[in-house]
Amino acid sequence: MHPSRSPGLYRLGLLIASLVVLIASGLAVTSPAMAVDTLLSQGKTASASSIENAGTPASAAFDGNTTGTRWSSAASDPQWLQVDLGASATISQVVLTWETAYGKAFKIQVSGDGSAWTDVYSTTTGTGGTQTLAVSGTGRYVRMYGTTRATAYGYSLWEFQVYGTIGGPTPTPTPTACGTANAAQGKPATASSTENAGTPASAAFDGNAGTRWSSAASDPQWVQVDLGSSQQICQVVLTWEAAYGKAFKIQVSGDGSAWTDVYSTTTGTGGTQTLTVTGTGRYVRMYGTTRATAYGYSLWEFAVRTGTTTGPPPPACSTDLGPNVYVFDPSMPATTIQDRLNTVFAQQEKNQFGNERYALLFKPGTYNVGARVGFYTQVAGLGLSPDDVTINGPVMVDAGWFSGNATQNFWRSAENLSMKPNEGYNRWAVSQAAPFRRIHVKSDLQLDDGGGWSSGGFISDTKVDGQVRSGSQQQWFSRNSDFGSWSGSVWNMVFTGVNGAPPQNFPNPSHTTVDQAPLTREKPFLYVDSAGQYNVFTPALRTNSRGASWTGGTTAGSSIPLSQFCVAKPSDSAATLNAALAAGKNLLFTPGVYHLDQTLRVTRANTVVLGLGLATLIPDNGVTALSVADVDGVKLAGLLIDAGPVNSSVLVEVGPTGSTAGHAANPTTLQDVFVRIGGAHVGKATTSVVVNSNNVIGDNLWLWRGDHGTGIGWTVNTADTGLVVNGADVIMYGLFVEHYQKYEAVWNGERGRTYFFQNEFPYDPPNQASWMNGGLQGYAAYKVADSVNTHEAWGVGSYSYFNVDPSIVADRSFEVPQKPGVKFHDLVIVSLGGVGTIRHVINTTGGPANTSTQVVYLNQYP
Repeated sequence: MHPSRSPGLYRLGLLIASLVVLIASGLAVTSPAMAVDTLLSQGKTASASSIENAGTPASAAFDGNTTGTRWSSAASDPQWLQVDLGASATISQVVLTWETAYGKAFKIQVSGDGSAWTDVYSTTTGTGGTQTLAVSGTGRYVRMYGTTRATAYGYSLWEFQVYGTIGGPTPTPTPTACGTANAAQGKPATASSTENAGTPASAAFDGNAGTRWSSAASDPQWVQVDLGSSQQICQVVLTWEAAYGKAFKIQVSGDGSAWTDVYSTTTGTGGTQTLTVTGTGRYVRMYGTTRATAYGYSLWEFAVRTGTTTGPPPPACSTDLGPNVYVFDPSMPATTIQDRLNTVFAQQEKNQFGNERYALLFKPGTYNVGARVGFYTQVAGLGLSPDDVTINGPVMVDAGWFSGNATQNFWRSAENLSMKPNEGYNRWAVSQAAPFRRIHVKSDLQLDDGGGWSSGGFISDTKVDGQVRSGSQQQWFSRNSDFGSWSGSVWNMVFTGVNGAPPQNFPNPSHTTVDQAPLTREKPFLYVDSAGQYNVFTPALRTNSRGASWTGGTTAGSSIPLSQFCVAKPSDSAATLNAALAAGKNLLFTPGVYHLDQTLRVTRANTVVLGLGLATLIPDNGVTALSVADVDGVKLAGLLIDAGPVNSSVLVEVGPTGSTAGHAANPTTLQDVFVRIGGAHVGKATTSVVVNSNNVIGDNLWLWRGDHGTGIGWTVNTADTGLVVNGADVIMYGLFVEHYQKYEAVWNGERGRTYFFQNEFPYDPPNQASWMNGGLQGYAAYKVADSVNTHEAWGVGSYSYFNVDPSIVADRSFEVPQKPGVKFHDLVIVSLGGVGTIRHVINTTGGPANTSTQVVYLNQYP
């Protein structure tokens, strides 16, 4: 701690002396009135290279309190403190109010992206006190970069004030001559309807005047094309078949949701219409409102021509990790680190539906600390191997906040480190959305809080030297790990590719053991290389594997430098993030809540979209939050998608409708992708996740229609289905889907495989009539379409708890076609507490589970 100091009398004397000089010179009364620039920095997001302790955060230098709160750094050089003004600004003045521990040599720097910095002031003879610096520069980020301290302490600022004006005149983009190429040819197309299979939407964009799109014979109808990136649209050419549009519009959109008219007519002539238009968008559509004939709308070809523009570049996002990421290194005092860990946990222990998000990251080294992990908190190492970071203490979750009941310990993670708990075991008492990945536990591992309820979890790429004890865990999924041994079973324990797993023995104990994982790729992770630079490592694909990926040496894979990422902050708009994606950047979401007014569109193969600290995406206006093109090797990981109050038809879409490409050599992966509908607020979404692409791997998905919290009710947080799989050769490891109002998971694609499924039916149907599937009572939890010939699943469980009306019956938990290629292994249904009935396990086989017999097992089907 710095000793207490008060610069107040010094500053008052300096002010009086300055006024005397000004009055004597006449300047105080004769100078003309000047416009005063605005204080831009107060209350804005701040970050720093380090902090002395939890009481001196970066934000304290921007809170407007010039003598009561301060930022102070660690006692080393260099150090920096920066502020994000939220938008680009013209900077005219910086005022530094130093505490006694000031900077002797420092710079004031500005940046447009938080990565590339420009000096606007520099000194090696800093005086401390209050320094008012006239500067000239433009940027969104402003920082003090200190290179030499004036004392043995760190740098310390009571206040850091930045003055200037936000923005400036924005030039209007000026289009050049209209191009001649057809920007729409061969691009993905969709339509409101098709007349038949021979007239698909794509036929209007194939460059072939002998094929056509035609719609159903009704109004309105539309056909649209995705150009792949935002373009200046200057001309549209419609080549109509005889069934043309009399009244129609040409519309453009940046996100495929909000449309702008660029042409409109009620006197369409048919034939070939060449239309001069002006607009900007990624999507272009013909929206027909009146047909000229009794048939539908029909287009031989729909061409779009574009022009380049001059004007300002799209807004850029930064490459710094932001204020909600705390990075620790071994040189920091253990008490400083422990104080930060304790402060974050105290805030997050009970913060189930709050907006705060944190990532607590440890650089390679050894730490004598312990971490209790609360809601929306990620604790992770920054090494290439888990053993590069050693915690001599626990990284643990308990359920003390909920009287030992761990069934609501959601939304947190531990990753990429080793731990040696001082009690001889580490406790990880969690339920869904709480992954334990890439960990070396140098002790035993306990998965409950000493007997209280706990309900499901996920381990992968982990080594436990001792025993894993599941305790009261009702179900658990473990993949590609190494255990000394395993003890415990309740209803559904599944092991895929795990060394040290118990032998297959279902249902007593209920252990489902699959020797190898057929196709896996571990989750991407952030790390620091030997030069101190941040990178994201993307592990390689593994086939028919067992055990953790790193125990035999460095995990196979490749590194991507952080400079190839847009490091997103919650203040970044969806347009900014889409511009970064269109420019070839990957996305790293720093912890926070991101409100989206347009769909984030991933169109480039091998793009990485990685969230830190349970980064949360909320579509505010009913758009799809995230869509992925039908391309190879996209990695989506570490994201919570939280439905907004306006219904989204789909929240996450992997591949557009009709995707046909094969991706066997380089599949797209979804890892620790969680969906929430209700709980924090009212949320609505018809379907949570749709997988249209082939060869997709899902790895720990929890799709949850909320059963508690805010915005909960049968007609409030409405949601039909959690997962729809239309693609072929899709694998799910650890699939949790709960409380949806119709089928919870629907599988239409061939050769699907699921390793572990956990489900609870909706608690809240008000009566049986409200929850009917035609003549059947209720909807199955897991539906394999009648058209599917091959499908297989291992370790699947479905539970009921109809607490609003306990008389409700679910006719079946699993509904599948009766075919030799459709096989289910180790099934269980449970009537929780005997509240409600599940009549059959699968189709009309097995059951019932009810008040008399609450748990029913079935070894095989058929």
